[in-house]
Amino acid sequence: MSLQKSAPPFLHRQSAPPHLDDQKTESFPAYSEETAAEHHVTEYHDQHLLHDSHKRPEFHSARSTEKVRTFSLLHSNLRKHEDGAKWAPPRRFSADLERSRELEFEVHVEETLKQILDREDTDKNIQITIEDKGPKWINLGTLHSDGYVKHDIRTTYHMSNLLQELTIAKEKGLKCIILSESRINENPVDRLARLIKDEFWPNLTRQIDGGNVAKVGLDTKDWNEHPRPRIYVPRGAPEQHEYYSRIAREHPEVNLDVVWLSEDPSNEEYVRDLNDAPGLLALEMERVKDTKKGEPDFKGLQFVVPGGRFNELYGWDSYMESLGLIIHDKVALAKNMVKHFCFCIRHYGKILNANRTYYLCRTQPPFLTDMALRVYSRIKHQPDAKEFLRTATLAAIKEYYNVWMSAPRYDAESGLSRYRAQGLGVPPETEASHFEHILSPYAKKHNMSYKEFIRAYNFGKVHEPELENFFLHDRAVRESGHDTSYRLENVAADLAVVDLNSCLYKYETDIAHIIETEFDGHLTVPSGFCAKRYAPGYVEIPSTWTQRAAQRKETMTKLMWDEKLGMFFDYDTHLKKQTGYESVTTFWSLWAGVATQEQAHALVKRALPLFEVGGGLVSGTEKSRGSISLSRPNRQWDYPFGWAPQQILAWHGMLKYGYEQDAKRLAYRWCHMVTRAFVDFNGVVVEKYNVTDPKRPHIVAAEYGNQGSDFKGRPTEGFGWVNASYIVGLNILDRSMRRSLGALATWEEYRNAKAPKHRASSTYATKIVEDLKLHSIASIPEVTSPAAAGNPLGHEQEHGSDRSHDAASHATTTPGAAHPRQAALAAMRFDGAVDWRHQNVFTEVGE
Repeated sequence: MSLQKSAPPFLHRQSAPPHLDDQKTESFPAYSEETAAEHHVTEYHDQHLLHDSHKRPEFHSARSTEKVRTFSLLHSNLRKHEDGAKWAPPRRFSADLERSRELEFEVHVEETLKQILDREDTDKNIQITIEDKGPKWINLGTLHSDGYVKHDIRTTYHMSNLLQELTIAKEKGLKCIILSESRINENPVDRLARLIKDEFWPNLTRQIDGGNVAKVGLDTKDWNEHPRPRIYVPRGAPEQHEYYSRIAREHPEVNLDVVWLSEDPSNEEYVRDLNDAPGLLALEMERVKDTKKGEPDFKGLQFVVPGGRFNELYGWDSYMESLGLIIHDKVALAKNMVKHFCFCIRHYGKILNANRTYYLCRTQPPFLTDMALRVYSRIKHQPDAKEFLRTATLAAIKEYYNVWMSAPRYDAESGLSRYRAQGLGVPPETEASHFEHILSPYAKKHNMSYKEFIRAYNFGKVHEPELENFFLHDRAVRESGHDTSYRLENVAADLAVVDLNSCLYKYETDIAHIIETEFDGHLTVPSGFCAKRYAPGYVEIPSTWTQRAAQRKETMTKLMWDEKLGMFFDYDTHLKKQTGYESVTTFWSLWAGVATQEQAHALVKRALPLFEVGGGLVSGTEKSRGSISLSRPNRQWDYPFGWAPQQILAWHGMLKYGYEQDAKRLAYRWCHMVTRAFVDFNGVVVEKYNVTDPKRPHIVAAEYGNQGSDFKGRPTEGFGWVNASYIVGLNILDRSMRRSLGALATWEEYRNAKAPKHRASSTYATKIVEDLKLHSIASIPEVTSPAAAGNPLGHEQEHGSDRSHDAASHATTTPGAAHPRQAALAAMRFDGAVDWRHQNVFTEVGE
């Protein structure tokens, strides 16, 4: 049937009770424009009465009799009732709790799970998505009618929500549950934000200590024949070595190998040799109560991992994750990760790509100062806050000198820094066949098998200058975090890239600010954080760092800025020229504050249109990427893919320079794409997206594919920095944007709805319920413009007569008397991971 002006399926709608014209009613008082404002009435006419957007909306059809009063808290007076049931007149200004009770279902877990999977999951991946060909419909019995009254659950989104909740119940071993309608109908923005906070963050949280070192010590990227859990402890942490050795003695069954790390953990030959016995690198711990034998005992500090195959403490992932954690008041986790970074710099010389032995020569984009400042702003009241900031600043200073301003990463001629990781041979963390197309011709040349050649090449028994140059750049690509991209392929180690030098400018300005404002203009550097070029006890002052920042800004403008195109470009230190590759990393200059106001204006007005697409910002332009073929496949950090870090840094950069509307627009585009995939594909949240594909953005046909989509029944982790980007994005959007986002309106639909001369029709509501077209549905009430209503598509879903019968049957119970099934129902009531009764339709995130 026709879906004229339909409302979104996840918002309730209610129709007027039958026989309303036959009832004796009081006339409704007319409101003038002046008095309407006093009663929060934003619009009134014969078809609708719309309340202020903070209130629950009520809808009334035109009728020939006098109008009823509408400011009662009851919505039951608008419901359909069974034929023959006596309809009571509406109560005025009072709440009828019995009749306004939320609809609940009694659901048998195994039986219902089997039913919906057999019928709906046609591709047999234990998910319900828009690509499944089932009817997208099920009939559930309501709780208070003892299952006699049935209620339809329809659409992909609602069926997938039901699948997810039943999966949780099955995991908890429950046979039968009471499920509230509000959880199935939950607004998708609220649902995703809730899952990130209450499910994804906890499931991505790790810690390393005796309780789990045997498990986390194993590595899915250990390609050796007989892997075993192994942990390496730095020489500067003897108490940890003693602790882990005790754990190994007390639990011989786990076969834990505890190994001292070399005094020089960045030595290339040493790191190469560790590939035969790879292991986990120890992180910061805190001392707890001693054992009964008086031995020191420790507990690992918790941290968040990216997810999927990335199960360690990663460098710039941790910074991005911390932005979402802080908004969610999980500041302790972000604080722990800063402490881990300080431990890594003190003992391993750098913030590592991740805490595995094969990453000892490789770092990642530096964000420590900004991360520490954000945490510090939330913990200033804590007694150790100043010491926390001091340690983080000292660690950043040591990293700045020893890593970024020293060979081989520092280019003295240009005065800029590069990603230029050290190492020997083939990166061991890659799949065994990853470089087969590169190495096979050389193996054939030397009359060796593929594996024999890798071994010979790694240990210097064969020399191939071309391969050595290839892996020099390959390691630099991986260190940049942008692995892989045609922007960096075969040139990465020679490039002074915009992203890295923007981060270092931020280090310089942050350190100057911290020393000036928090440490009275001077900071003494102790031996543990002393750079190689200095003696312990030297003093850092702000002016040194402001001068460095000014010099880097001048150099970046001179060598990287293109006035004609209005962009920063990477600078090739070997060829002494800009690369000309159009990369979204140009906006990192805004985040760091290195751009002038004039440059910022040019970036937003001229560069931004090159990268803005339906799903936000794309990594690079199609023109710069070039053609794609079997011999030149897609790279995941190129067009048409978009990544959370690029979105977050661009948003924050534009906000810093006053381009608030551009930041909001970009945040809306990204969050809409993430929400759309979440709704259509069983709650999926993945590592990266095809930001040019509005229908299947989570499908990435490049390199190793995507992380975060391989789950059964329900999502459990999402992906770390995408989780954070969603929360950061919602925090940037205003209230009306978040409401429209919950209605799945695209940016264009939202913009048109807000335009005073071009009110959006309700046609975009039909996109939200497009899969309803396959089914027979009750008529949907007319929808006014979201902009006019002040509550985009905020109508309530019609429940039909079953809820009225449900309420009526329950009302026959004597008030205060125990329900005959009370004990059984109390035992069955299921709330998943959090409170089962969701608070309200539009939760204000971050407010």
